[in-house]
Amino acid sequence: MSTYLPTIKQLQYLVALHEHGHFGRAAEASFVSQSTLSAGIRELESLLDTVLVERTRRVVRFTPLGNQVVEKAHRLLREAEELSDLVQAAGKPLAGTLRMSVIPTIAPFLLPKILPRLRTERPELNLFLREETSADAVESLQHGRVDCVLLALPFPIGDSESEIIAEDRLLIAMPKDDPRDPPDTIRPSAIDEGRLLMLEDGHCLRDHALAACNRPGLKGNAAMIGTSLHTLVQMVDNGLGWTMLPQMALDAGILEGTDVVARPLTTSNDTRDIALIWRRNSPRAEEFRLLAEELRAG
Repeated sequence: MSTYLPTIKQLQYLVALHEHGHFGRAAEASFVSQSTLSAGIRELESLLDTVLVERTRRVVRFTPLGNQVVEKAHRLLREAEELSDLVQAAGKPLAGTLRMSVIPTIAPFLLPKILPRLRTERPELNLFLREETSADAVESLQHGRVDCVLLALPFPIGDSESEIIAEDRLLIAMPKDDPRDPPDTIRPSAIDEGRLLMLEDGHCLRDHALAACNRPGLKGNAAMIGTSLHTLVQMVDNGLGWTMLPQMALDAGILEGTDVVARPLTTSNDTRDIALIWRRNSPRAEEFRLLAEELRAG
């Protein structure tokens, strides 16, 4: 008896629809027309003889069984990716396509240093980058949307392997003419919670900054939230408070053209580890370790 199985393409369409919650956006992300994606999902439902997605004029809602199928589809697509990785790993290292997520507090400061050298020394490497918060990047890795992630530890990375690239110190940034005339090094107890400017939730640097302050109850000013380090610097430059910045951002010139200065903290928790992570048991593990070496050399 012949068995008709779902195709990889049908499962990709289903997962894209689940991720984006909209047929048009899912089709755009899949590089197909909306009618093609919709037809592929209907074919999958017909093949399985069940309804996976409830369609209304305004809402796309997955059935309970549809959600279960999506979870299984993620695993199947990841296995298919690893099959391709196995073949690619047998060829020339750091060649072909590599998809990497990078968190926003690393991407604008580290990538401009390393990408030109990678293009020169690894011309056969086709690197696709996406910028995501740490949680979204780890989810993308586990679901097979990317091959590796460049982020900052400590952060829960699940069942992934990692290689440390560098240690990145955290410093306190403040206006040059701060009326309290702060000393050359800052004690965590000297930080005014009401004037501490933080990144919005979802950025791991927020947690690293609070850990560096070594004050568990410290929350920062809930009314003063930045979407990026550049925004926080502008807020500090306008006298709204202090913030925490990584050394790599300072080295990249984030304070140029401002009246903001940075001071080290007198604490033992003033660093974060920049790391490359990938799925455990990936066939390309040795390739990722080689990439980590390349990044470390940069």
